[in-house]
Amino acid sequence: MKKTLVLSAALMTIVGLSSFAEERTLIDFSTLTADIAVYPEDYDGEKTNNQNKRTIMDYAKAAGASFDSKQKELMKSSLALPEWEVVLNSSARNVSSLAQSQVKAAPSKQFGEVMGVRVVFPTGAYNANAKIVPPFQIPAYEPYAVADDSGNRQASESSEGESSGPKWLFESDDPSNKDQPAYGLVKNVGTLKKVAVTTMGMNFPHALYVLLSDNDNVVRRYFMGYLGFDGWKTLEWNNPEYITEVRTREIRVYPIYPRGEPFVKFEGFQICRDAAHIGDDYIGYFKNVKIIYDKANLETERDIADEDLWGIIGRKENARQALEMSRFGNKQVNRYIERQKMATEENFTPTIDANSDSAAQSNGGQAADAK
Repeated sequence: MKKTLVLSAALMTIVGLSSFAEERTLIDFSTLTADIAVYPEDYDGEKTNNQNKRTIMDYAKAAGASFDSKQKELMKSSLALPEWEVVLNSSARNVSSLAQSQVKAAPSKQFGEVMGVRVVFPTGAYNANAKIVPPFQIPAYEPYAVADDSGNRQASESSEGESSGPKWLFESDDPSNKDQPAYGLVKNVGTLKKVAVTTMGMNFPHALYVLLSDNDNVVRRYFMGYLGFDGWKTLEWNNPEYITEVRTREIRVYPIYPRGEPFVKFEGFQICRDAAHIGDDYIGYFKNVKIIYDKANLETERDIADEDLWGIIGRKENARQALEMSRFGNKQVNRYIERQKMATEENFTPTIDANSDSAAQSNGGQAADAK
């Protein structure tokens, strides 16, 4: 009996030591360039790339039967940088701020294309904040599928080594590559040790937070620091309650199956402006967000394929995936309807054609000369 307890304690110590310090890029904004044209043309009649092929989502299934096939072909959205939104709190929300606060793709000499953000804060002496969020909540269970240049997705394996697993994960042959492409989701995450964000400061005194959620749909804020500096800098949050000594940790043992795999998902940034600080325009740029974390589960070879036999996790994830898609689709369909109702004309159609008016004046002058 004593020998069994000693072996169990030794095994827990080895497991604890081996599960430390896993580093991954949570999201890299340089991978979210607009590289395909889903909407046929802009207001000037010219085709432009407006969606990101890797993160395209089709929400036509939630649109109902009142739309024709051509309209449903346009019901697509992605994590392309211009699609991201600036959500202002009630103290900062007015017509001018809503119209001018936006996200753009910013060309960078050092990193290629990064996220550029403009927020118009009020100039009055009261607190205000803005969240920079994706156009839809990043799904954790949506399966991967290759998309063509029109944004139509087909379930198959990619030539880049990606599997048909979750769409928002990138699985390469080299798991030690910490800078592999990232699209807002990291799985098998236990305790967070550090969070880092690479951002360009512009000497603004505002505070920066990173918003992350987990598999229980709990959203947490991580204070990264203040933006009162110039140039690129990596801001870090260090977990003050992280315990590095295994013997002082509380050992928790969970059932291996059918507990789902814990994950961390990117929810956005939050910029907070204090009442005592300057208001009006804030300009910022973001390259990526990285995390260092404990693994929730050790990846080992098991004698029996539990999921193939019981399929419990698959049924749970299919239900969650359907719920995620319904939430995503309803919001996007309403936006599509609103986009269709928007006025596209910039100027009035002239009542009198300038050419015909000048021609009439010319003919009138010639008639007067003849008299």
